[in-house]
Amino acid sequence: MNYPATSKTDVSDTYFGTTIKDPYRWLEDDRSAETKAWVEAENKVTQGYLSTIPFKGAIKKRLETLWNYEKFTAPFKEGDYTYFYKNDGLQNQYVLYRQKDKSKPEVFLDPNTFSKDATTSLAGIEFTKDGSMVAYQISEGGSDWRKVIILNTSDKSVVGDTLIDVKFSGLSWKGNEGFYYSSYDKPKEGSQLSGLTQYHKLYFHSIGTSQKEDKLIFGGDQTPRRYIGGGVTEDQRFLVITAAVSTTGNELYVQDLSKPGSPIINVVNNYKGDHSVIDNQGDKLYIFTNHNAPNYRVVTVDSSNPAPENWKDLIKETENVLNVSTAGGKIFANYLKDATSLVMQYDMDGNLERTVTLPGVGSASGFSAKKTEKELYYTFTSYIYPPTIFKYIIGSGQSVEYKKAGVEFDPSKFVSKQVFYTSKDGTKIPMIITHKKGIELNGKNPTLLYGYGGFSVSLTPAFSTSNIILLEQGGIYAVPNLRGGGEYGEKWHLAGTKMQKQNVFDDFIAAAEYLISNKYTSKEYLAISGGSNGGLLVAAVMSQRPELFKVAFPAVGVLDMLRYNKFTAGAGWAYDYGTAEDSKEMFDYLLKYSPYHALKPGVSYPATLITTADHDDRVVPAHSFKFAARLQEYHKGASPALIRIETNAGHGAGKPTGKIIEEQADKWAFMLYNMGLNFR
Repeated sequence: MNYPATSKTDVSDTYFGTTIKDPYRWLEDDRSAETKAWVEAENKVTQGYLSTIPFKGAIKKRLETLWNYEKFTAPFKEGDYTYFYKNDGLQNQYVLYRQKDKSKPEVFLDPNTFSKDATTSLAGIEFTKDGSMVAYQISEGGSDWRKVIILNTSDKSVVGDTLIDVKFSGLSWKGNEGFYYSSYDKPKEGSQLSGLTQYHKLYFHSIGTSQKEDKLIFGGDQTPRRYIGGGVTEDQRFLVITAAVSTTGNELYVQDLSKPGSPIINVVNNYKGDHSVIDNQGDKLYIFTNHNAPNYRVVTVDSSNPAPENWKDLIKETENVLNVSTAGGKIFANYLKDATSLVMQYDMDGNLERTVTLPGVGSASGFSAKKTEKELYYTFTSYIYPPTIFKYIIGSGQSVEYKKAGVEFDPSKFVSKQVFYTSKDGTKIPMIITHKKGIELNGKNPTLLYGYGGFSVSLTPAFSTSNIILLEQGGIYAVPNLRGGGEYGEKWHLAGTKMQKQNVFDDFIAAAEYLISNKYTSKEYLAISGGSNGGLLVAAVMSQRPELFKVAFPAVGVLDMLRYNKFTAGAGWAYDYGTAEDSKEMFDYLLKYSPYHALKPGVSYPATLITTADHDDRVVPAHSFKFAARLQEYHKGASPALIRIETNAGHGAGKPTGKIIEEQADKWAFMLYNMGLNFR
């Protein structure tokens, strides 16, 4: 491979007496002409290589065929209308429709018209309680920075000005007078995409006034917080505020909106646990929390004296991790049992009414509706069960199939089973392995091992249209539930953080070794994939065990662990990672596994296709740029080390269908080609 020449500069930092060279630091400047030229040169080499793969076009054509079916989301009611999202098949963005009674559905918002190239997406929407107005967010080019537009729903006329510079925000209406939203001050220095965003603020926007007049409700004081959210309870009685300094743990506050001038009351004054108000009945608050309950519980408390010492258990902690939602005046407890769904319906006094009968073993989501509703809609899916929407009658517990996915896939030809394997330190890790029935376990099956392992995120079974490509080829898709995730509660999460982060990599490596030793595949046919924190996972294990994998796909990864906290919201990830400034021990630990620093000269690494995007302002593309430059410098061997940089795209949300299909076609072609296989 003739890679672009990447210049090196004499830049270094000193940590606790150790000097670390950073010769590719200049690639952090996403505005410079030099970085732009480097991106263009790298993309030219990558696309040049991918274009030589003889069957790439056939894969893309097959993906377009598979993708080309009508897709729906569950409907929801606002005012006099029922709303739902629909995609005709290959539309770049889902369209929001609405329907009154039995009349013909009409288009309410079509994000495909927001920009010529469909890279502006709908990124959040919230209706007033009476449904007469709506505020919606748009993301341009995949950026986390949003704009907010307000409409009268009757005639879709615009109300007031467009709000700008909104980031990491929900929208929550207070009557029809205005709504709460959150944002940061826009970075004054450096790039708007990579500049540090440290201190979140909660604002109230009154309809018909300028954004400059928006009232600061919370934040911006002497106690800076990186993440602040505000939401109004369904009965409009309370404003609930959550405030956090990292992605784990939050303070909790409430304000009684029924009494003008009432103070904001602190409920939880520390960041040791996660807490949210899920509902209220008059003065009684229903709080979802992992305080003294790593697997979560639901408690109640009087709003006049809401401190944790007054909390009373409503739904106690169990051995399974709990998530909750409300609908029709009921509480739905959605438990994770070995990373699959178990759903129970409770009344508001905490009495169990029934266990919901699900269509099978998989993931059920969406048990949410207004208090007045008699029915709700939920979606069920698994690795071989295309997402299907069910109508659920709350009073009787009956489920009725509402919308079945029209994808060309026959589940009866495939099998998806859960196994438990042993990690390096003896911990049992679950993994779901999916493949065509009747394949021979001869070590020659192309296999994609996918993982995440961080931020208490749980990987539950979900269908992927793209994965049909692999399964049809007799391939295997394997997903282990690594430590660092949330599948077994906060203890499982903590076991994969900071000085325990190596557990995550060991769990993933052990998954690969299990697949090889049980003849599902061999190192010649094994690829690994992950995005964001999962991109860190893939890059770390390929640097630690390069001989174990044939192909690696680190996507939008956190790859420079010494500097990740210098960009955008990166400092908020310190709860999971720690920082190089914390202590010498933490610095040494990060340095050892940091993918950018762990690469060694003269090593033969797997065939690697790094993916990122020029508008990723969450995990800035500099991570991937620097890692690619050093990988190309150090890698010794015939396999390619390439970077694919999507232009006018971000961290992933809102990416147009056309771009998704292009990227997936490139991925499968790269994988099969480097395994010496064909596409049939």
